[in-house]
Amino acid sequence: MSKSQVVVIDHRAPELQVAFCEYVPRVFRTVDFRRWCAWGEWREEYRAFSVMEEGRVVANASVSRMCLRVEGRDVEGYQLGAVGCVPERRGQGLSRRVMEAALDFCGSAPVLLFANKNVLGFYPRFGFVPREQRLFGVSLSVEPVGEMAPEVDLSEARAREALVALAAEGVAVTERFGARRHGHIATWYAAANFARPLRRLREDAWVFAGVEDGVLHIEDVYAREVFDLRPHLSRLIDQPVKEVRFGFTPERWWPGAEVVGEDTEADLFVRNLPLPEGPDRFPVMART
Repeated sequence: MSKSQVVVIDHRAPELQVAFCEYVPRVFRTVDFRRWCAWGEWREEYRAFSVMEEGRVVANASVSRMCLRVEGRDVEGYQLGAVGCVPERRGQGLSRRVMEAALDFCGSAPVLLFANKNVLGFYPRFGFVPREQRLFGVSLSVEPVGEMAPEVDLSEARAREALVALAAEGVAVTERFGARRHGHIATWYAAANFARPLRRLREDAWVFAGVEDGVLHIEDVYAREVFDLRPHLSRLIDQPVKEVRFGFTPERWWPGAEVVGEDTEADLFVRNLPLPEGPDRFPVMART
């Protein structure tokens, strides 16, 4: 392998996955892919375009093939993630090289990515444009009643398989701008301990949800049909709440929800992806 060669790491390359996993925390201090890989969740939809030197990844841009949902239509596209370069090799054009390799793979298909505010000037060089993201919520007093909905343990392979299947077969959480079939991305959040508890409301309806500072956060819903969430809220809490917030645009699940602020967790950029006007929030559990 020549020095600084861009290589593709996919689900068939476990040895190279080790090098990728060693790279990630050097660039993103709180992020870890090792458990996700150990679970066998690196699937064919995910591939990393990496610059490798002496067996080590020093720069990377990963591509996730996705089924996007835009204005009620399925759109085949991609999402970039884990884009960066190790500190000692920055300023040498390596991030540009991996971005070019990743986008060459994507071709003319729609692409999106989320970026932190330190690199907002980087992505427009590749044709990306920013897209505002909003927070949605509703003021509502809810008291816990009875036993909480059972928690699904995603450390169990069968549970992960069931989640991926439900994500593939179920309805999109939003018709405006979201994703379908992204269960393998949700398993990454669970593996990295970034996910709120996944609770089973019924066999065909699972919800990532949890309470923080008196607010019930419903991050994602995996279900075969849309149903009324209100009777189930008391089973998602162990303390009273005064507000419900959603990790997605909730027009299907709570039509009366309002915009309550700006989503400042990360900035969204899109490329070759016309989107409807108006506020939206790309589902947090479908972000890479």
